[in-house]
Amino acid sequence: MKLVSILGCAVFLSMGATVSLAQELTGIPQRIQVGPSHNIKTIAEASKLATAGALIEVDAGTYTADVALWQHDNVTVRAVGGRVRLLAHGAAMEGKGIWVVRAKGMRVEGFDFEGAAVPSRNGAGIRLDTGTLHVKNCGFFRNEMGLLTNNEPDTVLEVEGSEFAHNMRPDGHNHNLYAGRIARLTVTGSYFHHAHIGHLLKSRAAVNHIFYNRLTDEAGGRASYELEFPNGGLAYVVGNQIQQGPQTENRALVSFGAEGYTLPDNALYLVGNTLVDDWVGWGQWLAVKPAGQGAKDTVPAAVSVMAVNNLLAGGGRLQVDVPADIRNNVTVAQDVFVQPSRHDYRLRDPAHPPLQPVDPGTVNGVDLRPTRIYVHPRQTRGL
Repeated sequence: MKLVSILGCAVFLSMGATVSLAQELTGIPQRIQVGPSHNIKTIAEASKLATAGALIEVDAGTYTADVALWQHDNVTVRAVGGRVRLLAHGAAMEGKGIWVVRAKGMRVEGFDFEGAAVPSRNGAGIRLDTGTLHVKNCGFFRNEMGLLTNNEPDTVLEVEGSEFAHNMRPDGHNHNLYAGRIARLTVTGSYFHHAHIGHLLKSRAAVNHIFYNRLTDEAGGRASYELEFPNGGLAYVVGNQIQQGPQTENRALVSFGAEGYTLPDNALYLVGNTLVDDWVGWGQWLAVKPAGQGAKDTVPAAVSVMAVNNLLAGGGRLQVDVPADIRNNVTVAQDVFVQPSRHDYRLRDPAHPPLQPVDPGTVNGVDLRPTRIYVHPRQTRGL
């Protein structure tokens, strides 16, 4: 009887959709293959069949109006044989976006999310309602909001090697990536560009690790801020390339605390970045608002800033009106870069850098010494 049961389970597995009984009896993790040549043709169908721990492999190609809700923990969804392009084409899960995630330990790799639009104007490529999500090698293009989270204090979002561009809505209240009041946001090796009035990256997370990314307005880009932490928090911003274009509607590249402090711990560590201000007016590489001056302040916050080892280009200033460790930041002409007109901010002569870094040390267990560098497009390599 046991042999018969296992053979029966194998038949189920060969059909492409693993059932929970087969998974339990054989001990084989659930694997679902999706694509025109498989029994499962759509991601929507796969999301309904998936159980906790499932691996879903999606054949490269374009999937139109194929929206999905993910509710089981530790599911991995990855593209196979090339990129998977998801075109919203007017469809949205729960009126929120192409994918909605309410699960822990979810991983997504190799997908492009395009064209999400909903009546609330918050149509997102991915809407992370709650849980933990790791996004790798994905793209978010021409949605109303690229990637959007809820205000769930236990949520964790990690983005790696991904691209965000041209996400916009008619009223301009949009962002390429917007993290709400979540526990932690980590972004590494990613490329943000061409926002429309909204921000390239905006986060209200309690803890932020923004390492080795490129955030650049570029030709036609109109981001308000390139990087904003409106309610403070702990923000570790290390080894990024950040550029403000001439069409911006806000003079600051990096903003901290502009909407009032709502978190108990508030500190910005801006270390080893290249900040380029191409605004036609008098810009600000960094703007930090003192505590107690915002209408939305909800805690008697102490605020501190470390700005060390940054290269500063263009007409800007460091507007920091709080206790700060500001040292070893060097203002340079753009001719020190390889090709600034194409936003290539590598040093022309790396053997003779204009800045000799000092050791910023380690804070709260986070090593502030850059160990990698951003490599275009959306990669990093070791120093």
